[in-house]
Amino acid sequence: MFGISEEQLTEFGMTFGLGAFMLYMLFIIGELAWKSKAGKLGTFILFFVLSFGMLGFVAKFIIQKMWGI
Repeated sequence: MFGISEEQLTEFGMTFGLGAFMLYMLFIIGELAWKSKAGKLGTFILFFVLSFGMLGFVAKFIIQKMWGI
């Protein structure tokens, strides 16, 4: 489709599509902290806990690029 293979489309979606979705989720976490008036510590805890799962995905991507998988 459009001159690209399924593998290229999947890699693009997993890299940029999920990356954009993760940035959107960070925006949602920030808005949640702002609307709940969480304060500095509460905002830090929200970002740390709710963003911890994203850290694993980013680490997996970096490890794959470093090892050439």
